[in-house]
Amino acid sequence: MLTSDFYFDLPEDLIAQHPSGVRGQDKLMFLNRTTGAVEHHMMDDLPDLISPDTLMVFNNSRVRRARLYGIKETTGRETEFMFLNSIDKECCIWNTMVKSAKKQKPGMHYKFPDGTIGTIIDVEGNAGTEFRAMKFDFAIDEAWFEKNGHIPLPPYIKRGDTEEDSERYQNVYATDTGSAACPTAGLHFTEDMLSRLDSKGIERAFVTLHVGLGTFLPVREANIENHKMHEEWYSIPKETADAINRAKREGRPVLAVGTTSIRTLESSAQKIILSGKKPGDNGEWVIPGTASTSIFMYPGYKFNVADQMFTNFHTPESTLIMLVSAFAGRENILSAYKTAVENRYRFFSYGDCMLIE
Repeated sequence: MLTSDFYFDLPEDLIAQHPSGVRGQDKLMFLNRTTGAVEHHMMDDLPDLISPDTLMVFNNSRVRRARLYGIKETTGRETEFMFLNSIDKECCIWNTMVKSAKKQKPGMHYKFPDGTIGTIIDVEGNAGTEFRAMKFDFAIDEAWFEKNGHIPLPPYIKRGDTEEDSERYQNVYATDTGSAACPTAGLHFTEDMLSRLDSKGIERAFVTLHVGLGTFLPVREANIENHKMHEEWYSIPKETADAINRAKREGRPVLAVGTTSIRTLESSAQKIILSGKKPGDNGEWVIPGTASTSIFMYPGYKFNVADQMFTNFHTPESTLIMLVSAFAGRENILSAYKTAVENRYRFFSYGDCMLIE
């Protein structure tokens, strides 16, 4: 299957540059993945579209202020870094994605706003990529990112971050800091919406997947089977695994909120498969614990856990549109996206949303 099979025309003015005026006041498309039929709703209608016996699974990862600007010692020029994850136990070495990576070579020093000096070091696998490892003389913690960093808005948002983004580019239920990009399906949920779901008896559970930018890197292979995903860390608490397995045993629908939740659930199911079992054996579809995943889902993939998905509208030729196409069918997704364009839905992180059943 070709990357070009997932292209669609998108007018630039439909790429949301700002969040909606009020959180949760967004359009909602309801897609039947069996028939391909779509309905047009508002996010406020969501509780009426979900069966009361549903288990919803959310990703509670919180966005780190991961975009930082360092001044190159040799030139005095500013260089933008996206800090992805620590690659040593002491948190003195971080994996970063950097603009003009070819020019950022091992041994170069960069000064950050508080005067901290970081040095690029050679790490196996980074040569020829967008990634560079940066070493510090002390452990970098969340307080340092809060002091020096910026909200890591995606590159298709053509503006700098503001104080509004500090609040609006976080999910209201986010608790565990570690993502370099927001799990944006959750941006549509307010405390009031969560209360309405609770009052209807809809069960809620949480996983954690810290979003790295590998999910959002362009697919540069013409044949999608040749694309390699970067690893992301995830965790499934025991109480969440118990809730999911109980729902599956009882025949109740599991609704994954966001592609990151789907990635977490399917990664756990794949661990069961690799152990020589099938999801559902011994009443287990997922298992608790932490791990890293580089799972890549595209049409032909068989989903093991989620029955429904709540998600945003994704970029052309991306791994994310490939994932939702695997879940709902490529033709259904491309037809729904065409309808979304015709009806002036807003796209990507700050855009509108879709419920797939």
